[in-house]
Amino acid sequence: MKTHQSAAALNAAAADRILIMDGAMGTMIQRHKLDEAGYRGERFKDWRQDVKGNNDLLVLTQPDIIYDIHSAYFEAGADLIETNTFNAQTISMADYGMEELSYEINVAAAQLARKAADHWSEKTPERPRFVAGAVGPTNRTASISPKVEDPGYRNTSFDELREAYSEQVRGLIDGGVDIILIETIFDTLNAKAAGFATLEVFGEKGVELPIMISGTITDQSGRTLSGQTEEAFWYSLRHLKPFSIGLNCALGAGPMRPYLADLAHISDARISAYPNAGLPNAMGEYDESPSDMAEQIEPWAKDGIINIVGGCCGSTPEHIRAIASSVTGYAPRRVPEIPPKLRLSGLEPFVHG
Repeated sequence: MKTHQSAAALNAAAADRILIMDGAMGTMIQRHKLDEAGYRGERFKDWRQDVKGNNDLLVLTQPDIIYDIHSAYFEAGADLIETNTFNAQTISMADYGMEELSYEINVAAAQLARKAADHWSEKTPERPRFVAGAVGPTNRTASISPKVEDPGYRNTSFDELREAYSEQVRGLIDGGVDIILIETIFDTLNAKAAGFATLEVFGEKGVELPIMISGTITDQSGRTLSGQTEEAFWYSLRHLKPFSIGLNCALGAGPMRPYLADLAHISDARISAYPNAGLPNAMGEYDESPSDMAEQIEPWAKDGIINIVGGCCGSTPEHIRAIASSVTGYAPRRVPEIPPKLRLSGLEPFVHG
């Protein structure tokens, strides 16, 4: 299987410095205050149901807006941006009756991000820029029943998730991404389906891209929504041999630190983190300023627990600029050699030997 041509440059960059990810896409889209007609564009003006809120559709109807957001994050210092495809698979697109557009959206989103990355790579040839194909968790969970009265019920299956993810990953690769990012994981079984689908598509296409994995700790219990600790989460997914493992969303930078530190201690992959700009206020908005966020993240770099850092909900190019400035000059975390042992995972980890 052929390694993707950008993998060597990505590994070299990660060895040289802490890599900077972009910030929130949704936060930036909201600044444009698009109405229903803005989301529909000319092509979907007669669509049979409302589409406002389908941010991924904007790669087809408002590509200039999405391109400009990508470019703003690169200008702010990002090495790595995510495609606008968080919900671009058939399961989530069913909310808008747009399942058949999933592959097209992923290709278009990857091409937009690729165009922005190539433009900035040409401007700074000594510092190549990269595109991560964003693969979100879907709006369903394979491990938990949505019906309190029927705990055995599931509204999706592993095979349904696998099929949806396969189409998405195929589109992202065809559009030109450098990395597959399986992110905001609240259910490890969903992530396993995404990982399995990704490896299948790699085999189908005869190409292998780096895989980034990013889970979300839902509260200060230190567990994912499906109940795993961060250590058990890592053991569940380490067979994918990811480029990085990390956390994003749900928590602000302050509360996220102890779980990142634990991952840094046990993992032989790079550590990524892109927290929210604080916790949402009563109006659902994020109040943490760029300087506040950067001040909390700098100690992560100083203490050597991160390799990749950016922002999630509420973060903007201003946040990314401040974060990039705060970690400049610090060495990336040195990936440790972890001695082989029997490591199993349920909700809790089990290590033998």
